[in-house]
Amino acid sequence: MTQDPNSIDSNSVASHSKLTLHSDRVMIPAPQVQTLLEHILHQAGCAPETAREVAEHLIDTELSGVESHGVMRVMQYADQFKAGVMDAKATAVIRSDPRSGDAVDGCGGIGIPAMRLAVDHCVALARNAELAKNSGLAKNSGLAKNLGLAAVPVRHVGHTGRLGAYAERGAAEGCLVIIIGGGGRQNWRQVAPYGGRKALLPTNPYCFGIPGGDQGPVVVDFATSILAGGWLYAARAAGAKVPHGAIINREGAPSDDPADYFNGGAILPKGGAMGYGLAVMAELICEAMLGPVTTEVNWLVMALDTTRYREPHVMRSVAEEILAELRECPPAQGFARVEVPGERERNHRAANPQRLIALPARTWTAIQDKAKG
Repeated sequence: MTQDPNSIDSNSVASHSKLTLHSDRVMIPAPQVQTLLEHILHQAGCAPETAREVAEHLIDTELSGVESHGVMRVMQYADQFKAGVMDAKATAVIRSDPRSGDAVDGCGGIGIPAMRLAVDHCVALARNAELAKNSGLAKNSGLAKNLGLAAVPVRHVGHTGRLGAYAERGAAEGCLVIIIGGGGRQNWRQVAPYGGRKALLPTNPYCFGIPGGDQGPVVVDFATSILAGGWLYAARAAGAKVPHGAIINREGAPSDDPADYFNGGAILPKGGAMGYGLAVMAELICEAMLGPVTTEVNWLVMALDTTRYREPHVMRSVAEEILAELRECPPAQGFARVEVPGERERNHRAANPQRLIALPARTWTAIQDKAKG
């Protein structure tokens, strides 16, 4: 495949990027990227259906404006398959434990199909009485008597991609969805604790999705660090800088150079003590509670059927009243408008009907080189 010659300014399409580039981006049609990503994943040993789902997820993420979890991740995945960090041939399964109920076992594979399976199953348990009655989760946790709430752990999985995609999927089915990840500090020491200068914690993300107003679900998806780790990999691949002060070097001094992070530095916690506290909580939930971590991190997925509290049309009407007031707030200096969480990603996709993906030229070249083996 050859590089598309049409270059664009980095601020025109990738307006949500946190990278400071020193070169142009290139515009690549999504089908062309899809073919290349599937080829790389096939070479790594993935089954066709896995390669297709992972490639589609990465492309949707890129089109949503979340570059940190977009198509450049395919290079990380290919390297992890090759190194044995993830099993390319693994298929996630639902297992029932007599003590804790249903859980998803990723069997050491990539986490994108596993997380989709977990959210779909958790939402089904929360909303479907017959399924819940027949599941280990309901039998062993009292949910047969208190339907509407479900929790499903996810273990033994690799990278799960953009969490917001799954939360939006569950919220569209009428559920409040909560996803918490953590417990991988032994292998993923990325973030310094508040007041410290050494990386000890993973980025331990949280995600919330809930049915919203007229424009769809509201989704909040964030790492407990100032930057998701993916931004640093994206910056390194593109030869770019990150926002100054998001990371520190090995001596604890603020930096904007991703090389300082990869040379013994750390990401700082988001909001100082607040992000640190959330990260600690995720570590306790996902390791102390859910057990030993393998592959990357453990996850807890929860779903609550919102229709147990209000009729869907009533909730939607009240939600729209709340959200419309926020959107109508006069923007502060430097902002074009006030946005609602989750709508930015949908608007980003809608503004690109041609499904063109804007990649740093250096990143696109690296992906093409990866496809050559």
